[in-house]
Amino acid sequence: VQLQASGGGLVQAGGSLRLSCVASGRDFILYALGWFRQAPGKEREFCAGISWKHGSTYYPDSVKGRFTISRDNAKNTVTLQMDNLKSEDTAVYYCAAKYTWYDAIYSRPRDYDYWGQGTQVTVSS
Repeated sequence: VQLQASGGGLVQAGGSLRLSCVASGRDFILYALGWFRQAPGKEREFCAGISWKHGSTYYPDSVKGRFTISRDNAKNTVTLQMDNLKSEDTAVYYCAAKYTWYDAIYSRPRDYDYWGQGTQVTVSS
């Protein structure tokens, strides 16, 4: 499967952005999906994950209550709504997909099979 992320940009602190990731290929419904981010000089960080069957979600404390992940299986799309953005949210954001029969959420980069190309999010303070 190929992933194409979009929606990044420059926003002021406290603002919102909506990232989208469109997947090409078959069986999108059987993919667990996630969003990660990577700031310069830092490791790739998990932002949000969603399971394939029940659409369960999970967020790290750093974004909980501000970020919302959702998926539209009919459109092969996963979305990350980011509200109340902070300067520390500045990073390149990546969508990722893992083919799995388990209705689970995966939070480690090495768990994922496919990655989008990344989209830059810059939050000015």
